[in-house]
Amino acid sequence: MTSLDKPTEDTQADDARAVTEAALFEAFGGVRGMVETVLPGLLFVTIFTINKDLHLSAIAALAVSLLLVVVRLVMRDTVKHAFSGVFGVAFGVVFAMMTGNAKNFYLPGMLYTLGLGLAYVITTLAGVPLMGLILGPVFKENLSWRTRNPGRKKAYAKASYAWGGILLAKCAILFPLYWWADTAQLGWVLVALKIPPFLLAVWLTWVFLAKAPAPIDVFAEMEAEEKAEEERKAAQAAERGDSEAAGGRHRREA
Repeated sequence: MTSLDKPTEDTQADDARAVTEAALFEAFGGVRGMVETVLPGLLFVTIFTINKDLHLSAIAALAVSLLLVVVRLVMRDTVKHAFSGVFGVAFGVVFAMMTGNAKNFYLPGMLYTLGLGLAYVITTLAGVPLMGLILGPVFKENLSWRTRNPGRKKAYAKASYAWGGILLAKCAILFPLYWWADTAQLGWVLVALKIPPFLLAVWLTWVFLAKAPAPIDVFAEMEAEEKAEEERKAAQAAERGDSEAAGGRHRREA
C-alpha cells in the first residue's frame, strides 16, 4: 500500500460508515422515533402514578399518540413510526379497559417484544436473519446479501442475534415484574428500559455493518441492465434500418 492509497481507503471506509449511520437512522426513526416510542407510555405511567385513574391515563396516552401522527402528516414526514406507536397504544388501551387492570396497558407491547426477540433468533438460525430483511431494502441490496455477499450476511446474523438477545433479556426483566410489581413500578421500569437497550442494539448493528463488505446495489444493477438492453435494441433497430436502406438502394439500381 502506498501513502496515496491509504487516504483513499480511509475515505471509502468513512463513506461506508456514514451510509450505514444514515440507513440505521432512517430504519429506526432516529431521535424523533425514540421520542414517539417513549412519550405515550411515559404519559400513561405519570398520570396513573399521580391519580390512579386508568381511563384518564389511557385516553391521554392514546391522544398524544394520535397527535404525533397528525404532526408528522402536517409536516409531510414519514408516519410509519408514529403509526406503529398508535397501534401499540391502542391495543394497550383496549386490553386495559376490557380487563380493568392498568398493568395490561403494557402487556401487548411486552408480548410484541417477546415475539420480536424470538423472531430475530429463529430467522437467524434459519439462515435468513431478520435484520437483513429489515435493512436490505434500506441499503438497496434487497436479498442479494444471502447468496452474493456472505460477509454481509454474517454481519446481519450477528446484529440479529444481538437484537434478539437484548429483547429477550428485556423480557426476562419485565414479565416477572408484570406478575409481582404494581402498575406504577412496572411502568417506570418499562419506560427506563425503552431507550438504553434500543441504543445498545443499534450501536452493535452499526459496529457489525460498518466492518462488513459494502452492500450490492441491486437497483443500480437493474437500471444498468435496462439501459444496456435499451442500447442493444437501439443498435439492432439501427442495423435493421441500415439493411433496409441498403436493400432499397439495390432495388433502385436494379
